[in-house]
Amino acid sequence: MSKPKPVMDWPAVVAELHRNGMTLTELARRNDLNPSVFRQVKTRTNYKAQTIIAEFIGQKPEKLWPGRYPKGGPRILDTKKYPPMASQKGTDKPDKADAA
Repeated sequence: MSKPKPVMDWPAVVAELHRNGMTLTELARRNDLNPSVFRQVKTRTNYKAQTIIAEFIGQKPEKLWPGRYPKGGPRILDTKKYPPMASQKGTDKPDKADAA
């Protein structure tokens, strides 16, 4: 299965910031975050910094970093395949013959 392709690669993201007259350091300062966090977004996941960068350039973070935002679906289990289990706190007394 292939990985989803981002809308823009990292150099394009930085270039878009520069086209809009912004740098990673200045964007971090305006949002009261450490500038090193913004520089590490290329290799490390930081959802807050990713969201700020994406909003500034008019994209969604899921489109810029699709591998960091997995698509989740409903997690409904099939009750035929996975039937409900008996409670561990049941009132049944343990069968000492089976335990021995």
